[in-house]
Amino acid sequence: MKTDLSCYDNSWYNPGGGTLKRILWYFTNVLFFINPLNPSSSIKVHLLRFFGAKIGKDVVIKPGGNIKYPWNLSIGDYSWIGEKVWIDNLVQVTIGTNVCISQGAMLLCGNHNYKKTTFDLVVKPIIIEDGAWVGAQSTVCQGVKMKTHSVLCVGSTVSKDLDAFGIYRGNPAVRISERIFE
Repeated sequence: MKTDLSCYDNSWYNPGGGTLKRILWYFTNVLFFINPLNPSSSIKVHLLRFFGAKIGKDVVIKPGGNIKYPWNLSIGDYSWIGEKVWIDNLVQVTIGTNVCISQGAMLLCGNHNYKKTTFDLVVKPIIIEDGAWVGAQSTVCQGVKMKTHSVLCVGSTVSKDLDAFGIYRGNPAVRISERIFE
């Protein structure tokens, strides 16, 4: 047996929002989020709320980011989303309060089942609890829960839950230390 993409079928998947809303969001995302010429965090927050995202107070969203479906996004108070962050939220992504998602990080809710010849789409939510930090150029894979104040170091990839206050590094990410505040 070999992969046969002609048999690929994700007709079961519904991202929500409706066709018109998805089209309007696509152009809004291109003009105001992916486009690095819009530095205004407050405009981005208002647009995300308009399209159904739940956004807390004083959230900072830097230029060049890409958000797949805002109606599948929740961000708590005082959280930061860095430059060129990609939130591929095919399903719900929940980001807590005081969370930092550093530049170039990717939150990926979808993947494919490489064991099936049809390469089926697999989607699972991502939860990033209060005080967690996703380092620059890191990847958080589908179904991951980063528990409170956990840290994913620069350039790391995580596909399993991270313990509270744990510091993780590598690909795959492994626990290297405990996060201790001074």
